[in-house]
Amino acid sequence: MSAPLLELKNITKRFPGVLALDDVSLSVERNEVVVLIGENGAGKSTLMKILGGVYQADAGEILYDGKKVTIRNVADALGLGIGFIHQELNVLDNLDVAANVFMGREPVWGGPLRLIDRGRIARQSETYLKKLGLEISPYALLRELSLAQQQMVEIAKALSQNARLIIMDEPTSSLTLSETERLLATVNDLRAHGVSVIYISHRLGEIGQIADRVVVLRDGRNAGDLARGQITHQNMVSLMVGRKLEDLYIHGKGPQQLRYFEVEGLRTTYRPQHRISFDVAGGEILGFAGLVGAGRSEMAQAVFGVELPLEDKLRLAGKELNIRGPRDAINAGIYLVPEDRRRTGLITEMTVRENITLPGLDRCAVWLLIRPDREKEVARRQVEALRVKTPSVEILAMNLSGGNQQKVVLAKWLSLDPKVIIFDEPTRGIDVGAKAEIYRLMRDLADRGVAIIMISSDMEEVIGVSDRIAVMHDGEITGFLKREQFSEQAIMHLAVGRGAS
Repeated sequence: MSAPLLELKNITKRFPGVLALDDVSLSVERNEVVVLIGENGAGKSTLMKILGGVYQADAGEILYDGKKVTIRNVADALGLGIGFIHQELNVLDNLDVAANVFMGREPVWGGPLRLIDRGRIARQSETYLKKLGLEISPYALLRELSLAQQQMVEIAKALSQNARLIIMDEPTSSLTLSETERLLATVNDLRAHGVSVIYISHRLGEIGQIADRVVVLRDGRNAGDLARGQITHQNMVSLMVGRKLEDLYIHGKGPQQLRYFEVEGLRTTYRPQHRISFDVAGGEILGFAGLVGAGRSEMAQAVFGVELPLEDKLRLAGKELNIRGPRDAINAGIYLVPEDRRRTGLITEMTVRENITLPGLDRCAVWLLIRPDREKEVARRQVEALRVKTPSVEILAMNLSGGNQQKVVLAKWLSLDPKVIIFDEPTRGIDVGAKAEIYRLMRDLADRGVAIIMISSDMEEVIGVSDRIAVMHDGEITGFLKREQFSEQAIMHLAVGRGAS
């Protein structure tokens, strides 16, 4: 019997104050799809970054094709035929699609002049784009593409490297349902053509469609494996969190103050021909559903003042508001937890303490001078209340897992006095255990009388968390659903534009 394509043996990795991996082992056979799961902070991405040459292990060994290898950097990994699709986009948005796909591997012509063969790059890029079903020009600038399209370009780049082993770290976190199905089909196609895949995902529902085997990490250690016949939602959750997760969704007191927050006649630059009107009760979670491009995030940014609306009328507790920018919204008690936490929700080069206290520094100051002891105490209280996994509030935000970064984004608003909180894709890229905590925090806020607006592309999440659902299509609300009306069919009926008034 031939040796596995890959063996990671007894891998240990330490960071300052954190034992990220403790004696972890993993093997991958040829033509096998291994799905790696675990809660945020379990060590999945760290283990893969060691395999991809981003980090080096403190202990343990790597065997590839039965031979011990040393992977000192990304070039070493690529040389072995290991491709890596990172969870956070690794693209240059000032360049076009083709340039991103062949970055660092550009074919040249002209002898010593070494001129980049732009036509060849475009033609070859288009082949991979079509394989993924992505109908975009290879000459399109990355900045002009949606987050989902940029993610697919990253996948095309990995496919272009003709790797024998491809690591996919949360590749579907930004994708629509149809794009996800296309990617999963591509994974199965890769396996059929002799490529092995290590696939990291928090979307447990998609795992059964591709996995030959599931490997689970918990707290930096191996927690168990599941063969194909053992892969069930309950088995995966039990190994991930060490307990049964009986009820992910919590329903609380319900609406306490009707028409607490009102949006009337909102017109955005995204679809100026449509007006958006809705209200949210104090204590209510109003979910916003719709397909990608429906205008939900644009609506949220207009309400928060990031993008000034062409026209709007906002009222909070009967008082009319004049929001001309985010500071006006913050002063009114309206806060936004954005979709892309790393780019617009956090300053990752700053500490947990600095991120949490930044919006309300005046509360930590005396005579305009910041009191470090007050600032640290505010941050410490929020870290404890939200159970942020960090050894210290002085750790840089970039060193936290995705779920804990999301909690820090939320912590900075909870340290103030929230009246309305808008959550845009609150659990994107977050594991099932962290999801349960985010849902609990949202419900606790609602029970305190806060009006919650939740935008989500996860149908199960919208149905499970919301008290009421607004569905958008092409920049307008096509209908509202009460709890007794909730179903995937009802939401999709409105999401494709039917039933608009």
